[in-house]
Amino acid sequence: MNLTRISANNSKKKIFLLSIPVFFSNLAIPLVGVVDTGLMGNLGDTKYLAASSIATSVMTMIIWSFGFLRMGTVGIVSQLFGKSDYREIIRTLLRNLLLSFAIAVLIILSKPLIINSINYFFITSSETQDLIITYLSIRVFSIPAELIIYILVGFYLGLQKTNISSLLVITLSILNIILSSFFVLSLNLNIFGVALGTLIASYITATLFVLFTYKFIIKKFQIIPKFEKLIAPSKLLKLIQINFDIFIRTLFLTFSFLWVTYLGAKLGEDFLAVNTILMQFIILAAFFLDAYAFTTEGLVGFSIGKRNKKAFLLAVNNSIQISFFTALIISFLYLIFFKNIIAIITDVEILRFISFKHIFWILIIPPAASFCYQLDGIFIGASQTSEFRNAMIFSVISFIIISIYLTKFF
Repeated sequence: MNLTRISANNSKKKIFLLSIPVFFSNLAIPLVGVVDTGLMGNLGDTKYLAASSIATSVMTMIIWSFGFLRMGTVGIVSQLFGKSDYREIIRTLLRNLLLSFAIAVLIILSKPLIINSINYFFITSSETQDLIITYLSIRVFSIPAELIIYILVGFYLGLQKTNISSLLVITLSILNIILSSFFVLSLNLNIFGVALGTLIASYITATLFVLFTYKFIIKKFQIIPKFEKLIAPSKLLKLIQINFDIFIRTLFLTFSFLWVTYLGAKLGEDFLAVNTILMQFIILAAFFLDAYAFTTEGLVGFSIGKRNKKAFLLAVNNSIQISFFTALIISFLYLIFFKNIIAIITDVEILRFISFKHIFWILIIPPAASFCYQLDGIFIGASQTSEFRNAMIFSVISFIIISIYLTKFF
């Protein structure tokens, strides 16, 4: 098979077909959050949902802050794929795998600092604090596997192998749901069971797909991966620059999610729990619309590698249009099924009541945000990371200032 014979016709149909497997994988990611929220929300006590909200928000911020391991991999790999430079693709993969291991070790060693920071910033009951510590003490050890998964997803997206990247994420999500549900419902391990389910699911998935990727590289590229010639100053400098820009951008983005949790905690544990529930709708829409963005990353990078301006512009225009139309459909479905979903997620009446009062925001966010997701994919694929870093810094700072004003006076 000639790997360079890929159509440069980035039509809506092509984007949609490449995005289909990503739809299902991206649907599986927030589904884990919905299931975990449901497991904690039906234990009859708000403290479980409050603890899982804070703990998962912090872990999400930490792990998503290193999302550059996926996004940086996509941009570089897709452009190298357009140039047919397969050996450098493999070196990029191995460099990021080594980098992920070093980052994971640092995060694990920082566990006491993470716990102390949570206790300082979040004022909760002692029981809720104990539950948070229980979750983090287990979940932090899943980070090495989760970062490896990030890189492998980026690798396959860069090669436009969206079916493989999707299978990876779906495998992780299904294992996570099955194991967490078993530990909570059958063994009554509550929040410990949710964290343990994520830990085991992450390592099983990472192990399976590392082995698969090794065989995939040998079969498709006829190259045996080796840890040699990885220390190239110019390549490392480019990798560090791209990754640092994405790191700063993602750090600000995930902080905005944590800020929502922080403001909710100040208002009370009921509002904290409701924010957790409503955020599942936003995350669900985001990951669904991100399917187009993920596909666009690979198409844009490949077009740039081929120096094909027409294919690049088609990818940009068509991805934005199809994403906005899909967002309108999502909002319409939320309008119909919102109350039914809320009733399933929690059996606490006050949480249901507060959730129903905020449906308006759940309906308008997907169409408004659809443009953001696609611009993310475009800039990542083009490795133009400084521009979208600056945009995120401006957005988050504006959000924090406005949210302080609105929560104080309204």
